[in-house]
Amino acid sequence: MVIREAPAKVNLSLRVLRKREDGFHEIATRIAPLALADRLTVEPLPALSRGAVHFSCDDPSVPSDETNLAVKAVRALEKHTGPLPALRIRLEKRIPHGAGLGGGSSDAAAVLRAINDLFSLALPAQTLLAAAAGVGSDVPFFLADCVCDCTGRGEIVTPLSCFEWRPRILLVKPPFAVPTPGVYRRWQDSQEIPGLPYAPQETQGGTLVNDLERPAFEKYPVLGILKARLLACGGVTAALMSGSGSTVFAVLEQDAGVEPIIDAVQKEIGPEMWWCDTAVR
Repeated sequence: MVIREAPAKVNLSLRVLRKREDGFHEIATRIAPLALADRLTVEPLPALSRGAVHFSCDDPSVPSDETNLAVKAVRALEKHTGPLPALRIRLEKRIPHGAGLGGGSSDAAAVLRAINDLFSLALPAQTLLAAAAGVGSDVPFFLADCVCDCTGRGEIVTPLSCFEWRPRILLVKPPFAVPTPGVYRRWQDSQEIPGLPYAPQETQGGTLVNDLERPAFEKYPVLGILKARLLACGGVTAALMSGSGSTVFAVLEQDAGVEPIIDAVQKEIGPEMWWCDTAVR
């Protein structure tokens, strides 16, 4: 049995450069892993035939079939190894999905690493990276387990070994998910909404900016209102949407109180907000 944590992430910056001929978008993004994490347990099932995967999750809204990214990770790895011994994957879900926090991609990366250890495969890093890229654009980042600059469609990963900024991060997510493909489709023709904050913000960790805020705020204006509300709160030094949303995160002063911030957000936007006080790993 192998137990792995699968951390959430935030995009400290996300620039969309162009649409590629393969249908993806060329991006340049800085991604940071967070202390918030899912927990996966992977163990062999010797009674079943090779290639069998039994997946379960404590969140019933998470799909448990071959569409789950953790199961897709197994299939992607099998393209390099052949059918693997039967295994069971149990997921304890802490990261909301459809949130721009990379939970499914992180779960997939954790499964790749867990299988490599569980069956003593000793696979080279390039094999794991190739399998990860076959699952999704964010998955290779989670194999690095540190702050990284990512390019291409996100799969070209450059670890930042000297990155030392470890701020408190407050994650706030409205009670809905944002489909990533739709946000990218709207990117090129989207417009800024007057009065909402889009300007780059300078921090110790670089410039916070997200080109996907424009199409996301246009479709879901409440996300822009949420960001503006966070920026107006005491103890908040910066705020940004993560990925394609729907989570907006605030960079907090180390001694900032969270309750007044959440209270202000809920009074303006509504009570059904998921939130988490965490930090960059």
